[in-house]
Amino acid sequence: MTLDRTQLRTKINDEYRRDHEALGDSGTYAMLDEARRWDLSDTLAGGGVVTFAHVSVADCGTHVAAAVNGALDTGAETLLAISVLHAFTEEMELARRDVSSDGGSPSSHPTWGIQGPGLDFRDEWQGDHAMRSLRHFWEAETRRRGISGRRLVERYPFLAGGHPDDLPNIEEVAALAEDAVIVATGDQFHHGIGYGMTAEESLHPEPDGLVAARASMEEGIELIDSGDYAAYDHHCVVAKSDDRDAAQLYRFLRGPLQGRLLDIGWSDATDLYDQPAPTWAGGGLIEFRRLG
Repeated sequence: MTLDRTQLRTKINDEYRRDHEALGDSGTYAMLDEARRWDLSDTLAGGGVVTFAHVSVADCGTHVAAAVNGALDTGAETLLAISVLHAFTEEMELARRDVSSDGGSPSSHPTWGIQGPGLDFRDEWQGDHAMRSLRHFWEAETRRRGISGRRLVERYPFLAGGHPDDLPNIEEVAALAEDAVIVATGDQFHHGIGYGMTAEESLHPEPDGLVAARASMEEGIELIDSGDYAAYDHHCVVAKSDDRDAAQLYRFLRGPLQGRLLDIGWSDATDLYDQPAPTWAGGGLIEFRRLG
C-alpha cells in the first residue's frame, strides 16, 4: 500500500472542518455540557496532565471538551497544549523510522525539535489536525463564559527519542510550563489492515479489539508513570501509538505522575485509508496526577 501523505492530511483536515461546522454552537455546547461528567480541574491545578484522543469529533469530542472545561475551571491564565506531530511528509516519516526502528540519532534530522506558533523553527505543525478540536472547544467555551485574556499555547515535539530534555526549544517550553496547566493529545492505538497488519492478526473493536486497546494503553500509562522513556518509545512502536513524543515531553516537564485511564474513544478509519475493516484507531481520556 502506497500512502499519499499530503492527500491524507488534506482529507483529515477537511473531515474535521465539516464535523465542526455540523456541530454548530448548539452541538458544541452540548458536548461541553456532557463532558461535565468528568471534573479534571483538581488534577490540572495540582500540576497534573490530562490527555485526550484526536480521532473523529463524534467519537472523542467530549474528551476534548472535558480537557477544556478542566483547564478553564482552574482559572490558570495559560493552557499549554502538547500535541502529536504527525509525519505527513516523507522527510518526517524517514526520520521517525530511523529514530524509532533503527536507533538513529534524533539530532541528525532537521525536523528534530519542538514546533509551534511564535517559535522560529519549522512550520509542519500548521498542517496538523491534532489540535483542531481543542481550538474549537476552547474558542466556544471562552466565548460562552465571556472569558478573555486566557492563553492557549500549542507546542509540537518531534523525535524525542527517549531524551525529551535534549529537544531544541525545550527551555522555552519548560518556562511556559512553570505557570501553565498542561493538556496533551494522543491516539495510543492504531490497529488493523489500514495500518499494515494482516487480516489474520487484525481485531475488530468489538468484542476483542477494545480489550486489547485498553490493555495496551494501561501498559503505556505505567511506562509514562515510571519515566522509562526508552521503553515507552518501544511500546509506541508496537502499539502503533502516535503519542511517543508528547508523552515524553509532559512527563519530563511534570516529573513523577500517576495515570488513570478514564475512557476510550475510537473511530473507524476504513474510508480514511480506503482499506477494508478492521481498520480503526483509538485514544484515551487519561488523567495523570502529579506526585510529590
